Amino acid sequence: MAEDIAIVATALTPCYRNYADSEPSMIMSLVNQILEETGVDRYKIDFTIAGSSDYLSGAPFSFIASVDGYGASPPVYESHVEMDGAWALFEAFVRLQCGDIDLALVVGSGKSSPGSPREIFPIQTDPYVQAPLGLDPVSVAGLQANALIEAGKATERDFAEVVSRSRRDALSNPNAQVAKDVSVEDLLKAPYYATPLRKHDLPPITDGASAMLIARGDRAKELCDNPVWIRGMDHRIESHHLGLRDLTDSPSTRIAAKNLGLEVSSLDVAELCVRYSPEEIVLRQALELGTNTKVNPSGGPLAGHPVMATGLTRVVEVARRIRLGEASRGLAHATSGPALQQNLLCILEGDA
Repeated sequence: MAEDIAIVATALTPCYRNYADSEPSMIMSLVNQILEETGVDRYKIDFTIAGSSDYLSGAPFSFIASVDGYGASPPVYESHVEMDGAWALFEAFVRLQCGDIDLALVVGSGKSSPGSPREIFPIQTDPYVQAPLGLDPVSVAGLQANALIEAGKATERDFAEVVSRSRRDALSNPNAQVAKDVSVEDLLKAPYYATPLRKHDLPPITDGASAMLIARGDRAKELCDNPVWIRGMDHRIESHHLGLRDLTDSPSTRIAAKNLGLEVSSLDVAELCVRYSPEEIVLRQALELGTNTKVNPSGGPLAGHPVMATGLTRVVEVARRIRLGEASRGLAHATSGPALQQNLLCILEGDA
């Protein structure tokens, strides 16, 4: 029988355009917030896992420095994924299912400001075709946008509507980097950046981190009056060869939702990892989300995109709304790779 696992505390940094200090210092500030909120002794946390990227840091095994930030004890009893922190959460969730430990600390962090993401991330793509072409995430997003338009599944106005709503919703998010009440008409007047996308269809370059403490059933109730229960997690991956995929669809998202038995009619809120505005169109269709579900009330990644923390931040945002009583059940989504190549879904709910 699966163990009940809950989120008992969360913490976020603001989305910085350029964070002046180190990545470990960002992490340390979040860990200290969580320890203060829960009263947990750092040495009583059984397992620590983080998600970050050596590509962003520009040094091999750069994540080792972050151990100073989250203070794993003993230092060897920690783990790391070269993925978004949402995948670190997945590993921690599975680890707690073993039943021999009660508490896990999960962190996602990234500093994009020191480098150029359009030059860094092509290095991670297929080394025979895509990397030599310099096929960067922005160009791939433009290809996806064109595919949606040519298939009759979306228009440039649809993309602008996603941006307009996201930036307006971000006005109520104190951690947002980009927030503004701007009309669809004004957005459509902007020049193209990577046709048919305009610069506002892209996420800002962001430094930031997110963290959470999760616990097994009884321990969660001891630490928190209103724990947020993780009712299911699943992730699926598609081919890295763009020519083998229909960029207007996300079968991996659909399969993950089916495996979880997701009932979208029960969702009050969904935080989707929409890094480029066309991705929301694809995800909404794959998940069959209706108008009853509020999508990205935080503004989503278009308001702040701390790479390697963006997906985990979606989980934090849903958990916070549930803890505040603004929602009873929600869905958090994370993605990795070009054009929604890999997708993770996490279902959260409060106490009945």
